[in-house]
This record gives sequence, structure tokens and C-alpha cells, in this order.
Amino acid sequence: MSLKSIMRELKEMKDGIGNMSKRGDRTRSHVAPDEAPLEPELAEQSSWANLPPELLLDIIQRVEESETAWPARAVVVFCATVCRSWRGITKEIVKTPEQCGRLTFPVSLKQPGPRESLIQCYIRRDRTTSTYLLFCGLVPSEGESDKLLLAARKVRRATCTDFVISLVADDFSRASNMYLGKLRSNFLGTKFTIYDSQPPCDSIIPSTARASRRFHSKQVSPRLPACNYSIGTVGYELNVLRTRGPRRMHCIMHSIPVSAIQEGGTAPTLSALPKSFDEQLYPLSSKGKELIIDPISPSLLATPVFSSGSAEPLALKNKAPRWHEQLQCWCLNFKGRVTVASVKNFQLVAAVEPSHNVSPEEQEKVILQFGKIGKDIFTMDYRYPISAFQAFAISLSCFDTKPACE
Repeated sequence: MSLKSIMRELKEMKDGIGNMSKRGDRTRSHVAPDEAPLEPELAEQSSWANLPPELLLDIIQRVEESETAWPARAVVVFCATVCRSWRGITKEIVKTPEQCGRLTFPVSLKQPGPRESLIQCYIRRDRTTSTYLLFCGLVPSEGESDKLLLAARKVRRATCTDFVISLVADDFSRASNMYLGKLRSNFLGTKFTIYDSQPPCDSIIPSTARASRRFHSKQVSPRLPACNYSIGTVGYELNVLRTRGPRRMHCIMHSIPVSAIQEGGTAPTLSALPKSFDEQLYPLSSKGKELIIDPISPSLLATPVFSSGSAEPLALKNKAPRWHEQLQCWCLNFKGRVTVASVKNFQLVAAVEPSHNVSPEEQEKVILQFGKIGKDIFTMDYRYPISAFQAFAISLSCFDTKPACE
């Protein structure tokens, strides 16, 4: 049987399985389900479940090597939904974005990007619904068939602004298992905190300040606090003199040590997402209300802060643009990925000291770049050591009003 025939049958099987479940319909809009809803009878009766391990390994390896881009890469996901044995081998073969430079399962959105290249994405803004959609691809395609990676909704509050981040574009509830985290600003829009719905690694360092919380229901899991985890901050310098020029920003990634960009260094890599976010982190009370974090204290220390131990966290700064005399504007080399001048455009590089022993080449690498290419369309490219989720959260900070910085 040819590889094309195998992939065609896998697609037909996945379509049949997807129609049996509500979740099968919902998950078509994001990268892929970590846990596929299979019918036990269908999986057991399928002849695919009884293939010899050597043949199965060869099939999945060929599929993985041939389908490198979305939407064709969905076939790799189909392999993981056939049965338990297929899923186990598929997870062994599919590498992290750092290793292969590709996004496959939802967990890859929280894993570091590739070291030597940028993963290229774009963001579409919808002003009417205050939503921001992150797609995988160079630019929007004509058929609008690009793969949705993440979605965010802007929620204005009395003293801050929240950007709630989800795997899908139609569910931003914190009680949903589609919820991944959020970005929260201060009153002036000069400082933002990135919150993750789960610890980036197996251990967290809680803040020294006592968290002020009130719950509508008992915490389900005693191991994981029922709240978000602060994994990073984004700050914008105040423009007190109102001088013309680009915004100045800096980021502190608490979950990534600066040693990650040193020679031989590694960044923390998440291995899996929780099976059910709403059961582990956000239980519902008998009245059907969500778990509430007491917002009385404005201090960011009211939430557990992830720390890389005694290691110094990675700091990022925006690359200084140069003034172009002929164009009479500030310019950065985006290598064709940004085409419209905007105060939102930026490139982030590592902010290190000589004592960090980071090579000059590594210091010059653009870790994240963001810029405008059309009305409500922006490109977002990122690489190691940050993830798609972290890059998206940093980019969302540009969409909040900053009267004190311009």
C-alpha cells in the first residue's frame, strides 16, 4: 500500500471518529487534541490497531517526514488518534519545536522554538469582538485555511486590561480546558504580567507574600494551587518628555534562566498539558460559579511566581532602530516580514552582561519580532528559548493603549 493510500484512509478514519464527538468538531480550529476522543469499539475493531510494531513505526516515520506544514500536517495528528499503540509511537517520533522546527500538538505551543530559525506566524485583529487570532503561516492565505494556533480576547477592567488566551476562538472561559493563560496590564499600560494556567515545569517557587484568595469550592488537586502562575513581565519605559521615537520595552522571563542561551544551555521544556484544566485548576462550585482569585491586592506577588531556582532569569530588550535620513523615520531590518511603519513594530534580543558569557552571535539573534503588514494584520516570528504562547503574550502587550509611553 502506498503512503498516499495510507494517509487517505487515516483521514477518512479521523473524519468518522470526529463526527462522533462534540470535541472532535471543536478541536478542528486549533493545533491538535492532546487527548483524542476515540470510540473503544471502533479502535479495537480497526485492522490498523493490529499492525506489527516495526511496520507501524515505519509508516508513522514516513508520514512525519513527508507532511511538514499545515494543513497537510494534520495527517500526523490523525496517526495519534487511531488507537493507543499508534498514539504512543507517534508521540515518540514527533519531536519538539526546538528539535524539528514544527508545531504539531497543543503542548508544542508551550515548548521553546527552534534554535537556528524562526517559526513564522501572523496575528489577525478583530476590532469588533476585541479578539486576536494567531495563525501558522507567512501571510494570510486566500482561502483562509491557515492553521489557528492561539486566540486571545481583550477584556477591559476598571484598573487593568486582561488578554485571555485560549486554544480556540470561541471559548475564553477560565473554567474551560481550552484556557491557557492571560496577559494583564497595570493601570497605565506600562507593565504587563504573563500568567500561565500551569507551572512551566514540575516545580515552582511560590512568592514570599501571602496570596489573598477566596474560593467558591474546594481545591481539587492539593499539588497545584488553583490560580495562574506568573512566568514573565513586559515593561515599557515612560516617555515623560513626550519625545518622538519608538517605544522602549524590556521583558523578564522568570521561567527561563539566562543560562538557556549560553553554550550548552537548555530551556525548560513542558512535556504534556493537563488532561483536564477545569478539573485540576478551576473547579466549579455547586452554584456553577468559577473559582475566584481575590483581586483586592494589586501586588503581582499575590500569584505564585515561577522561578528557575537560584539562576538569573532571562531578560529581553527591544533592538535599537536606526534613524533613516532619507525616509525620515526609525528603521529596523525585518527581512521583508514587516511592510507598514507602526509604533507597535519591534524586535527583541537578549539583554545580557559580559559576566553571562553569552557569545556575540547569540546576543545579536532576534528572539521575537513583531510588525504590521496590513490593516489589522501583523506578523509574529519567534525562536528559542521562548515558546509560541510566550511570544503571543508579549506581542499582545502592543495592542493595549499606552498614553504615557508615546
